[in-house]
Amino acid sequence: MIKYIQDYINIYKYQVAVMAPIAAKILFLSVMFLFNYLNVSSAAIFKDCAYMGEKDSNSFYEDGDVVVGGVFPLHNTRVSSLPTFASKPEPGSHKYFSARALRWMQTMTFAIREINQRSDLLPKLRLGFHIRDSCDEVPVSLKASLLLVNGQPGHAAIGNVSCADVTRSPSPVIIGDASSGVSMALLRSLGPFQIPLVSYFASCSCLSEQTEFPMFMRTMPSDAFQVRALARLVSHFGWTWVGVIGEESDYARFAVQLFLQESSLYGVCAAYVHHYPVVLSQQPLDKLLDIIQGSSSKVILNFCSESEVQSIMGAIRQRNITGIQWIASEAWATAKSLWKEFGDLLSGTLGFGIRRAEVIPGLKQHLSRLRPSNIQDSAFLTELWEETLNCRLNGSVNTHSHMVNHLDRKPCTGMEDLNDVYSAFSDVSQLRVSYNVYKAVYLVAHALQRMSDCEAGQGPFVNGTCGNPQSLEPWQLFHYMKNTKFSILGEKVDFDRNGDPIASYDLINWRRDQDGSLRLLKVGFYDASLSPELSLMVNKSAIQWPVGQQAVRSVCSESCPSGKRVARRKGKPVCCFDCVTCAEGEVSNKTDSLDCTRCPDHMWPNDMRNLCLPKNVEFLSYKEPMGIVLCAGSVLGACSSLLVLALFYKHKDTPVVRANNMELSFFLLLFLTTCFLIGLLFMGEPSDWLCRVRYPAFGISFALCISCLLAKTLVVLMAFRATLPGSGVMKWFGPNQQRASVLLCTVVQGSICLVWLLTYPPFTNSNTGYLRNTIIIECATGSEVGFWCVLGYIGLLACLCFFMAFLARELPDNFNEAKFITFSMLIFFAVWITFIPVYVSTAGKHTVAVHTFAILASAYGLLFFIFAPKCYIIILQPAKNSKKNMMRK
Repeated sequence: MIKYIQDYINIYKYQVAVMAPIAAKILFLSVMFLFNYLNVSSAAIFKDCAYMGEKDSNSFYEDGDVVVGGVFPLHNTRVSSLPTFASKPEPGSHKYFSARALRWMQTMTFAIREINQRSDLLPKLRLGFHIRDSCDEVPVSLKASLLLVNGQPGHAAIGNVSCADVTRSPSPVIIGDASSGVSMALLRSLGPFQIPLVSYFASCSCLSEQTEFPMFMRTMPSDAFQVRALARLVSHFGWTWVGVIGEESDYARFAVQLFLQESSLYGVCAAYVHHYPVVLSQQPLDKLLDIIQGSSSKVILNFCSESEVQSIMGAIRQRNITGIQWIASEAWATAKSLWKEFGDLLSGTLGFGIRRAEVIPGLKQHLSRLRPSNIQDSAFLTELWEETLNCRLNGSVNTHSHMVNHLDRKPCTGMEDLNDVYSAFSDVSQLRVSYNVYKAVYLVAHALQRMSDCEAGQGPFVNGTCGNPQSLEPWQLFHYMKNTKFSILGEKVDFDRNGDPIASYDLINWRRDQDGSLRLLKVGFYDASLSPELSLMVNKSAIQWPVGQQAVRSVCSESCPSGKRVARRKGKPVCCFDCVTCAEGEVSNKTDSLDCTRCPDHMWPNDMRNLCLPKNVEFLSYKEPMGIVLCAGSVLGACSSLLVLALFYKHKDTPVVRANNMELSFFLLLFLTTCFLIGLLFMGEPSDWLCRVRYPAFGISFALCISCLLAKTLVVLMAFRATLPGSGVMKWFGPNQQRASVLLCTVVQGSICLVWLLTYPPFTNSNTGYLRNTIIIECATGSEVGFWCVLGYIGLLACLCFFMAFLARELPDNFNEAKFITFSMLIFFAVWITFIPVYVSTAGKHTVAVHTFAILASAYGLLFFIFAPKCYIIILQPAKNSKKNMMRK
């Protein structure tokens, strides 16, 4: 029972140090009540008042007015060990020593001592430090943090019983930890006590949530910025098929989730997403490597810490997996310790490292001062000496065992020098995390300076009060820290409302130097303060790739070239697709186009379907062979008609010319000449006025020709009826009546054309629907009714003419030309009946050519079959051109 009461007392001492006084008093009263109830002497209980935890003096401590706490992952482990709770775990077993983390510790001590030597910063206040090892584990880090904020277990009075005197001051602020997961655990534990935490390497964007972590600040940019930079990077190199892996931690899970969201904006897909345990055993390693080998992705983005990379690289070497482009998160982008063992696998790695300080003045000298005489009091420094130089110091206080048992090492001679061998501890060429530690210390110092400069009555707290550095309240210090801006080594340090600094990263390329060592070469940068177009800059020519001289190809589907579009594969990520040629009339002028764009009506795609070109313009031209032939036919027909007219005029007094109404024959030849010439109106590029002249001219000219033939046929038919005794019919078919009949028939056609032109006249039309790659410039008829009325009226006249000529075909005497008119009408019908279906079924210049050919063919039919026999008699048989021969039956 005494043991349980002592546990209560230990809890009370913890409450006195870090918890609210009321809670401590309540706990104390409950303990006293328990004492009275059990009637136990308090003197007996407090007889051996002592700290019940494990005594651990391994730390860096220097007293001051304000002691700044620090937590660093000096040791870490990759060995899986599940506690059995049957025995106490052995401290320091299976741990791996990080010389880089020790450099971070020493950077903190250097910065604090540098500030103490300055006269312009905290001249009346001396800073101290208390730095402990977190072992990169939540329990160890939490224990170390509680020891920091509690000071060292010491003076506490309960009644008239007291414990040992306090030897170390409590820390009002902690600089740490490196891991996001560990930092979250510390914040949840220290948050209720309003102890500020300033991290130098925790980058999880989840820590920016001020409602959950109100006492957190960091000099490390949030992962939200790193993820944007990584998404821009993979998109920059055209890697759309990327494997994304990460450890099972809050840091990796939030980073992976953000990357998937951000990269989708750039068309990047995850070939796979896999989280593996922080402590990697063989089974999860095999599962991870099976996924890597089973994927076609050649680019892998890994969100983890340095120790996990070591395990993964070892397994990859066993399976002989090569040709992978590794993308490092900032947690291991500059981890040089990986190069010695896995340089062949990691050569060409790309990653964003936090901004580097070219030099921190005096730090190199501070790190180089270590000698055997001044490191014996520190187990941390002793371990560094023995691990780096592989020897054992006399009276060593190092208790950690690593790959080699430290007891088996040869004794140190005292002549060793850390400067003679390479160590990450003394390597100041890549001061990135160290620079963040440096800035974190100066953040606390500038906040204390602002608190010291505060004047009473003008402070930020109730009634204008100021914080007092001599009796410091952690929450007051945090208030000044949140509003502190300062410059350091030429850089302006500023924080947003979440306590995050403005992000700026260097793009790092892992390349093998001439001596085989690792060279972390800066090949670009990402600056979140710049515009999206300028935020990422990459020098491709300076990059060394894992294989060959060019970046690897990592795509699920090759890019669709211009002229094709992306067709998604059902059930697959958006980066997996097929390329489909654009449909007719559509183009795509960029790669990976999701849709093809239809060309304007006046344009058409080229053969590659990546460019819209002006369509070919088509009309019946005078210059093309078909146009030349038709033009020649029109001119020849017109000339032939005029020659016949001239011949008839010359022999106008002969019986052949005078027979069958010479005047109508002259009119008919003139009108046929007009019909031939009208064929020329159907050639050339159409215009509105030409279209409005073309169709009426065609209709009226043929109406004149058929009207003349109708009059001639009617005169022949009536002439024989007039020979009957007592018949006076010819008085109604004299020359005036013949002219009037021709005019009357033509006026009807003219009226039809006039109504057509006034209601819905023909017009120029650009036809893009018949031939898709050609614009047919044509004369649209406007009113289809008007066009077919004109054509139908010509057909009506032709039918009347044919009917009368057919009736008069057997009449006696040689001057009867009814049979020639009958035959010419048959040719006329044959031409136009053939024309109608061809006209309806064709388009473009072929329609115009058919129409012109029908005009010429019918005109040639009338000219040839009516006037050729007479020309034959006039020219070749003049003996038959007599009245006697004409009157012979």
